[in-house]
Amino acid sequence: MRIVVNNVEKKFVDSKKRQVTALQNINFSIEEQEFVVLVGPSGCGKSTLLNIVGGLLSPSSGEVYFEGHSLGKEPKLGIVFQEIALFPWRTVYENVVFGLEEQGASKQVQREKGQHFIDMVGLTGFESAYPKQLSGGMRQRAGIARALAVEPDLLLMDEPFSALDAQSRTIMQEELLSIWNRTKLSTLYVTHNIQEAVYLADRVIVLSRHPGQIKQVIHIDLPKTGRDQDQHRAAFERYADEIWQLIRHDAQEALKEG
Repeated sequence: MRIVVNNVEKKFVDSKKRQVTALQNINFSIEEQEFVVLVGPSGCGKSTLLNIVGGLLSPSSGEVYFEGHSLGKEPKLGIVFQEIALFPWRTVYENVVFGLEEQGASKQVQREKGQHFIDMVGLTGFESAYPKQLSGGMRQRAGIARALAVEPDLLLMDEPFSALDAQSRTIMQEELLSIWNRTKLSTLYVTHNIQEAVYLADRVIVLSRHPGQIKQVIHIDLPKTGRDQDQHRAAFERYADEIWQLIRHDAQEALKEG
């Protein structure tokens, strides 16, 4: 299945009753099993675009559609936000199977899939723990397991590791790649972190600010795993620098505006 974003534009009315164009002329696709990362300066509309692709916001014009999807059948989406929206009154297991419950899956299917994805994200033994008993990284793993449990057609991730410390973030990036290698899910991922984008992406879409438009699409021509190894370091840094040069001026302007 291919996800197509066709000529999407988004306009808002701001607090001063002015019309603001957040996104303009956005055209790209996500191929089957492709990992696409959106980067850009603050205020460029990355999260807005992810929410439009996820059906949480409507575009002002243009459309998002799933090519090769059965008519009349809603595509399944898994979403992981920066703020880990786990239900505090539910255990890890109960959080992970929430989407399956909503789909009307049997208790047996919930048990099998729930346990499978809990094991996959490395939370075996924590099924009965509540979110307040978990570290930030563990809560994020539970959020990822919940998104994966519905076996989505598209996984959407909005800066999922930005609240973690540097070490936890590096570990979670490695684990996400390991999970992706097992599931091969089509993924749209938003980050501010250029190194993270190069480490994870098949393609990086660089957005400009005010209004957000696609500045450039960069294909990361490196092996999917092991990009942080010595033999790829020079190429990795070249990609990171290319993206930074595209963003730099916009990022400086965003900083001035505060």
